[in-house]
Amino acid sequence: MGFREALINRRSIYAIGKDRVLGKEKVEGIVKDGILHIPSPFNVQSNRAVVLFGEKSDEFWDKLIEIMKGMLSPDRFPATEEKLLGFKAGYGTVLFFIDDAAINELKDKFPLYAHNFTPWSEHSQGMLQYYIWAGLEAEGLGANLQHYNELVEEFVKEKYPIKEGWRLTAQMPFGKALEKAGEKEFLPIEETFVSLGE
Repeated sequence: MGFREALINRRSIYAIGKDRVLGKEKVEGIVKDGILHIPSPFNVQSNRAVVLFGEKSDEFWDKLIEIMKGMLSPDRFPATEEKLLGFKAGYGTVLFFIDDAAINELKDKFPLYAHNFTPWSEHSQGMLQYYIWAGLEAEGLGANLQHYNELVEEFVKEKYPIKEGWRLTAQMPFGKALEKAGEKEFLPIEETFVSLGE
């Protein structure tokens, strides 16, 4: 699959399964390539990722289910549990982080641009998430992007080898796509694109 096809085909796939459409090493390779080659402000290289496979991924979603059960009323919890069990049903999960310690060093080194480094690092993080998402799609996997950051960050930092200063930004459950995404609607391109000059 070419770059443009991966761009167009990348969608939020919520029905995912544990079948190994792609080997662990190939998934790790996609994530590592993104970490190494996605641009970052002043080449600070502040993007971080942890990939959870199999029971490690299950453990993460089980903990989040436990947390949500303690937060939601009995009438609201079942719908949330069903959604989270859908993410647990996948083959693995990518946890995304920004290394705020690296960003703070950059702020100290270049105070003139200090107010820009956090948003710039988030731009880089978005590129990383998109690259990995499209990369998994190109290899036949389905994925989606979630943001349960504050709810589960304490558990993540206690359970996994996370360095001080890493801030959890997103979670990407992935696995065999069990259904296709629905039709996507687009605004008229005339409202969202301008081209000037020859």
